[in-house]
This record gives sequence, structure tokens and C-alpha cells, in this order.
Amino acid sequence: MNKHLHCNEFLENISDYVDGELAQELRLVIERHMGECENCRIVVDTLQRTIEIVHLTSGDEEMPEDVHKRLLTCLNLPIQK
Repeated sequence: MNKHLHCNEFLENISDYVDGELAQELRLVIERHMGECENCRIVVDTLQRTIEIVHLTSGDEEMPEDVHKRLLTCLNLPIQK
């Protein structure tokens, strides 16, 4: 793997990084990149805080169906019936 990671490559792997699903080598490359790139550190910090807020504030309520469909559409994910 390339020793230097560009921000675009970083963003392609951000979800897997935050979820802890990356191979150790790629995780280390990303952490090295974040050590040099304040913008990418901010992106990861913001994503992690957003996830924490969602977990803290979500209860047993289900997302309204129309909101769920719009979210899936925005994320280019298949709408499940």
C-alpha cells in the first residue's frame, strides 16, 4: 500500500475506519494521514460525535417510512420493501 494517503482516498475509507473494520495496515496509514491533515481529523471527529449523538438520542422510535426512503435515496442505497 502507498505510504502516503490523499484526502480523497481517506474519505473513501472513513466509514470503515470509524466502524473499526479496516485491515491494520490501512488503519495505520489513515492514522498517519490524520496526524498530518487537520481537515481529515475534523471530519473523523465530527462523524464520531454525530454517531454518538444519534446513539444517545435514539430510542425505540422508528423512522417514518417517507424519511427512511428519502435517506436511502440520498445515500444511493436500494429501497427495501
